Amino acid sequence: MRPGGINLNDPSAAGSIFGGSFLVLIGVITYVVFCVPLYVMGQKTDSQHSWFAFVPILNIALLLEIAGKDLWWILLFFVPCVNVVVAVIVWMGVAEAMDKPGWLGILMLVPVVNWILPYYLAFG
Repeated sequence: MRPGGINLNDPSAAGSIFGGSFLVLIGVITYVVFCVPLYVMGQKTDSQHSWFAFVPILNIALLLEIAGKDLWWILLFFVPCVNVVVAVIVWMGVAEAMDKPGWLGILMLVPVVNWILPYYLAFG
């Protein structure tokens, strides 16, 4: 084995390679899980750029468009602690745009519900 190389005969090295691949796979699945309902919501609100749902950063722009917020709000998503409040406000706007009660946006703070709520808003 050369210096700095990975010895694949070492079980811990092989585990770290496959563990890292597993985490990347989970990340991709999570990303797609959130992109699909955003795309559907974009279609239902007659957004010109529903495909933005599948592009990082642009999906935030689509979310803001659906919620009826200005594009400069995208900067607020990059400010720690402020982004949580802004996300709730934006999701409240999205809920209202989808003809649901605005208070549903607060549910995006609840860990398991935040996986279900986008689908409810898109398909419910």
